[in-house]
This record gives sequence, C-alpha cells and structure tokens, in this order.
Amino acid sequence: MDQNNMLEVRDLHVSFQTYNGEVQAVRGVTFDVKKGETVAIVGESGCGKSVTSQSLMRLIPQPPGQIKSGEIWFDGKDLTQVAEKDMEKIRGKDIAMIFQDPMTSLNPTMTVGKQIMEGLIKHQNMGKDQARERALEMLRLVGIPSPESRIHQYPHQFSGGMRQRAMIAIALACAPKLLIADEPTTALDVTIQAQILELMNDLKEKLETSIILITHDLGVVADVADRVVVMYAGKVIETGTVEEIFYRPRHPYTWGLMGSMPRLDLEQEKELTPILGTPPDLLSPPKGCPFAARCKHAMKVCQQEMPETTEVDSETHKVNCWLEHPMAPAVEPPAEVVGGGSK
Repeated sequence: MDQNNMLEVRDLHVSFQTYNGEVQAVRGVTFDVKKGETVAIVGESGCGKSVTSQSLMRLIPQPPGQIKSGEIWFDGKDLTQVAEKDMEKIRGKDIAMIFQDPMTSLNPTMTVGKQIMEGLIKHQNMGKDQARERALEMLRLVGIPSPESRIHQYPHQFSGGMRQRAMIAIALACAPKLLIADEPTTALDVTIQAQILELMNDLKEKLETSIILITHDLGVVADVADRVVVMYAGKVIETGTVEEIFYRPRHPYTWGLMGSMPRLDLEQEKELTPILGTPPDLLSPPKGCPFAARCKHAMKVCQQEMPETTEVDSETHKVNCWLEHPMAPAVEPPAEVVGGGSK
C-alpha cells in the first residue's frame, strides 16, 4: 500500500442474490484516496456508487449481498479480511459515514444528543459529561440552533435539514481518518449546504481527514473535490482531477453528464441534453463497454469487448473508452462541454 494513500480499492466485485439471479452491482472497481484528499464518485442512480461506499465499511447485508472478490486497503489492513468485531472498532472511529436518508439512519428511540455521545463514549473513552460537551460543540458546528435544548430532542422533532445536520455531527464527532459522505447536502438549503461543505473542508485541512463524496450535484463536486471518479453500470469508466474531468472529459458518458447539467457561466441559455436510453440490466451485464447501447459514437468493438484503461493528458487522468485507441475515428466532445462550458 502506498504510504501517501489513506485508502486503496483494488478490483472490487460486489453482487446481490435475488429471485431472478445474481445482480452484479459493482464490477471490478479500482481507485485510491490520498491523505487529506476529497474524491468525488459521480454517476447516475444505480451505477454502484452507494454499494461501493457501503462495501468499504462492510455494511452490505450478507446475504443477499456479497463481496465476491477484491481488496480494500485502509491503514495497512485489507478490510475484506478483517473480523467483524475488529470492523466495529473501525466504524465510527476511523471511518465514518454520512448516510443519504437521515430519517431511516437515525434511531427514533434515542435523543439526538445520546446518538452523538454514543460513539464518543465507545471509541474515545469519554465520560458522559465530557461526551455531552463534545456533542453540544458538534451541534453548534453543524449550525443547529439552541443546541442546549435540541440535544434532548428526538429525530422526529427535527426538520429534514436538521436531521441531516445531526447525521453529519454524529459522523464528524470522533474526527475520523476517512469520511464517506453519501449525498450529504441533499435535504439542505443552499446556505446550510455551503456551511456543511465549508465544515467538511475545514476538517480535511485541520485533521488531514480524507473524504469520499458521493453525489449527483456536479456543482458540489467542482466546489470541494480534488479528484473525480465517474462510475457507470458498476464500473469506473473515467478518473481524473476536477480540472481534467470538467475541462477535458474524454468518455462520452462524462460528456453526457456535463451536457445534462444546467450552467450559469454561458452567455446564452442552452437546452439541457438528456442521456437517452437506460442503463444495462446488471443481472446479465454486457461483455463490452456498458455505455455502448446509449453511445452515438459506439463501434462494433464496443459491443464485444470492454476497453482497457488508457492514460490521457497525465498519469492522473484515465479513461476506459475505445475512442482512445489509435485506430479509432477522431471524435470531439460537444462544444458546450469542452473548457467547462466556456466555448
């Protein structure tokens, strides 16, 4: 494991057994996260983002889920081989997660304060009084008003946005080495969203916390991420720095994501261009490029064989696309995509 990396995921395969057969939700995912770095995982719903993130914490219910193969290296350990009792020591302390739906993630029978204190008492060996002071501090940090009274309230007494902030307070309380944020700002208005993103950035700088950000919001990605991992149909199809993905995207699917995003930096309004078609059925995934059926640049080889990973521009920018092959026809991305939409 590279000493500069906080996390290394290597050829991860995760499947779910259903009545109809095996759903191959994650198919050979490989990426890494450096210390103090924010990596955003983007893609359509159902592309495998959340399954990948939950696999990192070994939260996939088994059965029906199963990590079939691959390695997840964190802090010198392969988490796929760690015993469950040891994973319990890592979850919440070294790796924390902000879940997508706070209403189903919070315990309705416990006060919000107790839920923040629980991890502090378990992982930081704090007494109740010390844990309560830390819980109050976290509630203030995430912008919850009147924390002295709110600490005694239950999740149903919080609004949707406040529940999301409470989830973030629980995740950040133990100052984890790796924070996985699954759509952390979905239920928040833009003012609180900006505060939460600033809080996550502060944590990253002060404590060298690494962050995996899972989101549909490319505006959030541009604001906080260092690198981007683009997923489609359970596979990583393009990775690069924010500048490389936003200004020099190379995969037609990435072009589609950029083209379907509303922009404020264009002189005249442009019509949003949806990505036509639907993702493939992962009960029987295609043997070639998973995007071939929806790609207007698809060639015969795209249907038959998955393209290898190609380095473009730099060693940080990689893409899996047959258009990068020397014998492929020259195809330029749409004008509104090149240069971050500045053309």
